[in-house]
Amino acid sequence: MPLDARPSPDDPLSQSLYEDLHRCASAQMWRETPGHTLSATGLAHEAWMRLNAQSRTEWASRSHFLGVAALMMRRILVNHALAKRAAKREAELVPLTLSEADHIAPGLDADVLRVHEALEALERHDERAARVVELKFFGGLELDEIADLLSLSRSTVKRDWALARAWLHRELGGAA
Repeated sequence: MPLDARPSPDDPLSQSLYEDLHRCASAQMWRETPGHTLSATGLAHEAWMRLNAQSRTEWASRSHFLGVAALMMRRILVNHALAKRAAKREAELVPLTLSEADHIAPGLDADVLRVHEALEALERHDERAARVVELKFFGGLELDEIADLLSLSRSTVKRDWALARAWLHRELGGAA
């Protein structure tokens, strides 16, 4: 099923998929700091456009679509955070007083990168558990949806999710 650049109001399937994508993007952006330069709509639209460019992909199910969307959103957020980090290194230095510095929020872009790096480390130990985290954390999928997408039992996905959460909690120093 090819996707149009924008979901057509006349096509209930594309509208429904875009709404699912926007719901996942909203859940992901809720974790970000207020004032993030990428909005849920921007993230959903960017993911939609990248999914549209997948000319050789035949979507087997809604879960398949959302699984690939989760990967797209992860890449978009990581690339955004990396670009922001690079821009900070190239930015002009501005002197701040201590009181001004207290009001600057550290932002969660660093957290997105820390989660991404921890997830890459988890992938080296347990690819399936890392995929479960990606689908849950970045894609907003429920355990039943993940089980369906990965052709696993719900109890296996639940165990992988618990293992991955504990592993990431340890790796991120209690921030997961």
